[in-house]
Amino acid sequence: MERRIDEPPRGPLGPPTAVFAGEFGYLHSVRELPDGDVLVADLLDEAIYRVDMATQTRTMVGGRGEGPDEYLAPDAVWPLPGDSTLLVDVGRGRLVRIGPDLAFGATRSMTVRPEAGSMVLAVPHAVDRHGYIYTTPEPWPPTGADTATILRIDPVRETVDSLRTIRTRWAGGLMPHDAWGVAADGSVVVARADAYGVDWLSPDGSVIRGDTVPYDPVPVTTAEKAEYYRDLQRHSRVIRSVVIGAAGARFILYRRNPDLEPAQYDRDFWPEVMPAFHYQTVHVDPLDRAWVHRHDSAGGDSPYDIFDRQGRLALRIVADGDRRVVGFGAGAVYVAAFDDLDRVFLERHRLPGG
Repeated sequence: MERRIDEPPRGPLGPPTAVFAGEFGYLHSVRELPDGDVLVADLLDEAIYRVDMATQTRTMVGGRGEGPDEYLAPDAVWPLPGDSTLLVDVGRGRLVRIGPDLAFGATRSMTVRPEAGSMVLAVPHAVDRHGYIYTTPEPWPPTGADTATILRIDPVRETVDSLRTIRTRWAGGLMPHDAWGVAADGSVVVARADAYGVDWLSPDGSVIRGDTVPYDPVPVTTAEKAEYYRDLQRHSRVIRSVVIGAAGARFILYRRNPDLEPAQYDRDFWPEVMPAFHYQTVHVDPLDRAWVHRHDSAGGDSPYDIFDRQGRLALRIVADGDRRVVGFGAGAVYVAAFDDLDRVFLERHRLPGG
């Protein structure tokens, strides 16, 4: 029987301990390096940067192109064993290993061909400390399915394991959906669209079903619809279409422009109230806690519910304005912060409870 809990009070994330003054085109994920610098993949700028927040300098890593030490569309960077980094280059449909010295190493296609079954596109939604890739591949051509399967992929052995079926987003704005992420040890955390809370799936197959968390749903008004489209522009600025051929996968990238007049909003189907949380990745911090990005009313702040490994709501943190968690470091949480002009900046904050 599920145990319901009382909603805890909110607390502020607090002021940043460092802010990089230069803006970025897009921030999806960052990776803190052992020396405290930050590796950033900027898809819109088509660049990977090494960012020193203390000296306010950034240096481009590698270059643009299709040759060695080059990339076309760097989408994300993920930690790998041995202080290495996995670069996701969707422009070339490649996964690239970057060494501790930031030298480019082994490169492989994103397509995996297991011995049994059809080809799988391994675009990482998360990567664990063993280098396993986790994803929910989108069907091509699109089918409009409202469920998807979380897969664990060993890119070296080219094996694929199915872990869990989740509820996905379907046509329409602000529809309920599951969200998920992965801890360093390979445990998968799923935020439930129904009976809001989180489930933890351990690598040994055991499951912990977390508390059901009560919340007051936010009504969907014209203001929430407008903010939904503005959120797409800020946080999902690039649409990725994939073409799979004999040589692997290639991505077609184009910028999203969802600036619509209110009269056009009803081309989408809308629920009466907002779901509990956003559909983006559930981030897992160094303390093994899952950060779920909650919805707030239009013009509000950015609340996060933080769950422990038993599925208990441990903390509720609120970041001012439009801010989104993009990664963690030693005692730190990194945040993409948007200003009134929709410029995005990188902030470092103290990790709550760390």
